[in-house]
Amino acid sequence: MTGNKLASAADLAESIGHGGARVHTNLSEPVLYEAALARGEAHVSAGGALATTTGPHTGRSPKDKFIVRDETTRDTVWWQHNQPLEREQFETLLHDFLAYAAKSELYAQDLFAGADPAHRVGVRVFAERAWHALFIRNLLIRPTGEELAGFVPRLTIVDLPGFGADPERHGTRSETVIAADFTRGIVLIGGTAYAGEIKKSVFGYLNFVLPAAGVLPMHCSANVGRGGDAAILFGLSGTGKTTLSTDPARPLVGDDEHGWSEHGVFNFEGGCYAKTIRLSPTAEPEIHTATRRFGTVLENVVVDPDSREPDFDDVSLTENGRAGYALDVIANAERSGRAGHPKNVIVLTADAFGVMPPIARLTPAQAMYHFLSGYTAKVAGTERGVTDPEATFSTCFGAPFMPRHPVVYGEMLEKMIERHGSTCWLINTGWTGGPYGVGHRMPLKATRALLTAALSGALADARFVSEPAFGLSVPVAVPGVDPALLNPRQTWADGAAYDWQAAKLAAMFVKNFHKFEAEVGADVLAAAPRVAQAVPA
Repeated sequence: MTGNKLASAADLAESIGHGGARVHTNLSEPVLYEAALARGEAHVSAGGALATTTGPHTGRSPKDKFIVRDETTRDTVWWQHNQPLEREQFETLLHDFLAYAAKSELYAQDLFAGADPAHRVGVRVFAERAWHALFIRNLLIRPTGEELAGFVPRLTIVDLPGFGADPERHGTRSETVIAADFTRGIVLIGGTAYAGEIKKSVFGYLNFVLPAAGVLPMHCSANVGRGGDAAILFGLSGTGKTTLSTDPARPLVGDDEHGWSEHGVFNFEGGCYAKTIRLSPTAEPEIHTATRRFGTVLENVVVDPDSREPDFDDVSLTENGRAGYALDVIANAERSGRAGHPKNVIVLTADAFGVMPPIARLTPAQAMYHFLSGYTAKVAGTERGVTDPEATFSTCFGAPFMPRHPVVYGEMLEKMIERHGSTCWLINTGWTGGPYGVGHRMPLKATRALLTAALSGALADARFVSEPAFGLSVPVAVPGVDPALLNPRQTWADGAAYDWQAAKLAAMFVKNFHKFEAEVGADVLAAAPRVAQAVPA
């Protein structure tokens, strides 16, 4: 079966299965361990986790990601932010992938994306490396034996780190390629061993297909209180989604990717992909414990060659070291992967300018404004070439994974918030007392106290004041938090320097939002920051 005759993800899966490749299907964790060790892909760390490295690619390669432009995607994909690949180029790439796969030993896993049975998607992953199969087995949802018997993939991912794309032949930028055909449900990954590309390819596909079914796909973590009060936390990598959602008092629904449907919130995944940089057994005990469990994959974490103890403070490989583990490793996890409609919606940002308040209450229009803006700081190591934090605007707190226009997701979010009466909050986990390099990172203890106050309802009757630069409602007092921390200007040694920096950041927000002005309502436009003075461009 040649590339241009493959009509679906299931066709591709069948083609690979009968195309000459030696395919090992749905192997268990112990067998995948044995394969990875025998092939020299990894070694065992203290505690039992499988430790591996990914070579030059220690983060995502967004400039090497493409979407096939065809009748399905031509008018529905946000091409200003997504790179097109013509159908003919993809067919050539697919043909060459199949030829490479036919000579390879592959590890296949059949899994589900989506804990809500009404909206879940069957995913088959063919991986050239055994540890990649273990990784995605941890990260997605494992079908039962009965479900496996009738399993038919709607999405097939072929992951070949050893395959190098030819830019002239395939229309790519380099030898690295992540190419998605949404029409047929096919993703091809080559030239990179970073496992996050597999996970994010699933997310990108769901972000395209679910809005048509009335489901809002979200780059967020989620947990639920003992009384059933769900919360979702938006934010890019490094803003604290995983850390803050892992709360002993609130069962974890998931740490990264969710859908909001007519039934409530549901996890897309069955596992967690947690950053390990400076991981603390005191501040993050459940994540730290997960790094010492059999089945966990430690990716780009420095491990002592003798004791095999991981060193989470050593960033010589990358600051983007990760632990991939099944959700059932977390003792305090919501096993169903589902919760009701969120009572609270949290927008997390890591403000490198030291300007944003540590907590503020948002109106639905403000929530949409900040959701579309997606302001944060890129954390070192999350993407190749980023060595220091830098201010960025990543719409929907996940622009690289959003194939449709951001306003599609923003309008869905605003409607969901209004329909279900969710309270919205902005929490800054970034810098205070000055910008990056002058101030310091917001204390985690204070952030946890602020989040707990918001989720518990302790701020329901609090007095709020409007701060001048952004028009955000900031509480005057929060139990267990120094009142001076609540007013970011008071944490700076030089108030005039704060005013200048706040005006500069506000102007950046306004400039960034120009591209959305024609697409949103007057209420969202009115949620823009107040630019207090002219500042340098």
